[in-house]
Amino acid sequence: MTQGIGPRLGWQLVRHFGSPNAVFPAGKKAWQGAQGIGPGLCQALADSDPAAAAVMLDTCAQADIQILCPDHPSYPKALTHFSDAPLLLFARGDASVLNADRMLAVVGARRASREGRLISKRWCRRFSDNGIHIVSGMAYGIDQAAHQGALAGSTPTIAVLGCGLACLTPAQQGIADAIIERGCILSEWAPDISAQPGHFPRRNRIISGLSAATLVMEAGTESGSLITARLAAEQGKDVLAVPGSVLNGLHAGCHQLLRDGAILSESTLDVMRALGWHARASGTAAAYTPSSSEEAMVVKALETDILHIDSIAECCNLTVPELSPILIGLELAGHVERLPGQRYILAREATNP
Repeated sequence: MTQGIGPRLGWQLVRHFGSPNAVFPAGKKAWQGAQGIGPGLCQALADSDPAAAAVMLDTCAQADIQILCPDHPSYPKALTHFSDAPLLLFARGDASVLNADRMLAVVGARRASREGRLISKRWCRRFSDNGIHIVSGMAYGIDQAAHQGALAGSTPTIAVLGCGLACLTPAQQGIADAIIERGCILSEWAPDISAQPGHFPRRNRIISGLSAATLVMEAGTESGSLITARLAAEQGKDVLAVPGSVLNGLHAGCHQLLRDGAILSESTLDVMRALGWHARASGTAAAYTPSSSEEAMVVKALETDILHIDSIAECCNLTVPELSPILIGLELAGHVERLPGQRYILAREATNP
């Protein structure tokens, strides 16, 4: 809460004086002997108000927000290796998941395509059912789709925010409540601090720092998710990227990552193999029995690709008027999903997990 003291300077003060409790009683003369602390920061330390800290403690207690200092058992051990590790974190939900095994950051564009959101949701459900904790930023687009997929699976998910936990927008509140029930939401910012553009790169270092690797699902060249990927690489973590159409600029950032050495990921199995994580046998999906030979042909045609209605008709030797009621029936039964432009995709992962 001291103006001008961020994580790096904060840790320098702690190391210089031996503990957080020893910093404030030391006084101006001693503060000036610490590296990076000039007259302005000495005055800021002197002006710090213990009453304001007491108010924050009370606010957190009333809002059921946990404060995690580095010596708290739930403080993420994965972050303690970094010189800019948060001095403390604010958490709601089950903070113990912050030290879970098999954590994967899944990030991407806010203005994501419908296909990008759909694939993110499917993959993250599959990851979750394989005991992988999905870490993302709860932003609209790929992040929210990743959390939604994880929530549909069996493993808790973690959201790291660029604002205080008491400053959620109405659009964020619903998914935040679901994550709190099934995981944890986390922030480096005090509860009453609203989101600012400069907060997100700092948030991103926590997302990548918590995780064994960062998977970029869909991103343009200006996407903030590329910052997360860069930070992951600087932290010595693997970066993975999903390729897409060269006609869609939303994939250009992923293609740049692949040129720079990111691991090509075309399926959840690719990701788990790259990270040395064993995939559990899938037994959750109900067996599908086609009601006709035509329906079976349609499902088979969609097993390996997203297809336009004309392409499906050609593959199945059907006219579009013959095919349309079959697709409608499959869609109503939840076996296929319709995408923009009269394209269709299986509503389950079939041969390509």
